[in-house]
Amino acid sequence: MITQYIILILYFFVLLAIGYYASKKIHSIDDYYVGGKKLGFWVVAFSSRATGESAWLLLGLTGMGAMAGVSAFWVVVGEVIGVSAAWFLMAKPFKKLTDDYKSITIPDYLVSRFKSKTHTLRKIAAALLSFFVVIYVSAQIDATGSAFEAFLGWDYYTGAIVGFLIVLTYIFSGGFVAVAWSDLFQGLLMLFGLLLLPTVAWYLISEPSLFEGIRAIDPELMNIWGAGGLTTVNIFAILGFMMIGLGFMGSPQLFVRFMSIKDESEINKGRWVAIGFTILTDSAAVMVGIIGRYYFSETGVDIESTLGNGAQNVLSMLVSEVMPTILVGLYVAVVLSAIMSTIDSLLVVASSAITRDYYQQIMHPDADDKTLTSLSRKITIIMALIALTLSLLPFQYSHQIELYFGL
Repeated sequence: MITQYIILILYFFVLLAIGYYASKKIHSIDDYYVGGKKLGFWVVAFSSRATGESAWLLLGLTGMGAMAGVSAFWVVVGEVIGVSAAWFLMAKPFKKLTDDYKSITIPDYLVSRFKSKTHTLRKIAAALLSFFVVIYVSAQIDATGSAFEAFLGWDYYTGAIVGFLIVLTYIFSGGFVAVAWSDLFQGLLMLFGLLLLPTVAWYLISEPSLFEGIRAIDPELMNIWGAGGLTTVNIFAILGFMMIGLGFMGSPQLFVRFMSIKDESEINKGRWVAIGFTILTDSAAVMVGIIGRYYFSETGVDIESTLGNGAQNVLSMLVSEVMPTILVGLYVAVVLSAIMSTIDSLLVVASSAITRDYYQQIMHPDADDKTLTSLSRKITIIMALIALTLSLLPFQYSHQIELYFGL
């Protein structure tokens, strides 16, 4: 356990060091929200993919692999299509227009793109962005508490608050630059961890082979079309799996990355990094689920009774089964990387909607950069606290209900 804590402390130390380094590069509101539009393709590509994945990749997609078998790879196909469409079809035009309009937020872009003469569009866009982003952040904070609880046996509240404070510290100091560089670091952790786990677990399988064992548990798990084959229901299910890619063609935290990249030529390189990252991490996540099904399931046994709701515990169980204790702390960091890389990006987007789009553009157009940067940090803290409150309240009430009914 001590080793695990040492690894986590090192992980947190790196994030805080990135925040401190990034704080030295914040001189204007443009720096705080889009890194001065000077970031290279490696940082932007890894940052966009790390923030686009979140907890669903490590907990949701691995669980889907365990539940659905190889048909879960349709999710990977949908992801690749969505990421490719965003980078090949939308990134360059969006980058060019936002540079022409001197936009640093999504509402900035919308107002200029539709030539709005009033503040109505900006107000609506900023309000909706703030509202839904804060809700999404609260869900990710909830996942942070659950991750600490599952891997280390921490109290849910303690885990959620510790993760929240770490993220808030490096965002507060370094803004978007800290977010982007920390996402690069966390994306590398996710890539390494997801590729290593199924490789080691598969290597340790002796007899029967993985696919023979899966067929023995349930032959339908090896049917790419899903249980029952190529039926009308399964066709619609596959289309549903693939529709996840649509989310990447409109996520504000992802398109802010396209604003921040140095120039359009960097997009040509970044697109291949982003697509390669997606293929490797998502395919590995599905394989974690499939291999976990082999390790922990038997014919006729309800998989959720073993691996939890939606089989979301398959990753943590497989790590405990095949990895040495010293690496368990690394996988806690991998799960936290997926979660925190989303939280930090969303908080910066939400903060920009208030500071840039309300305060500067509507209320105080003549505000200087020093005032705006200081206000940005304060707004980030306020919105983060709102998200934290939203994440903790439902858990508290559900826990009280369980105690009341003796559940």
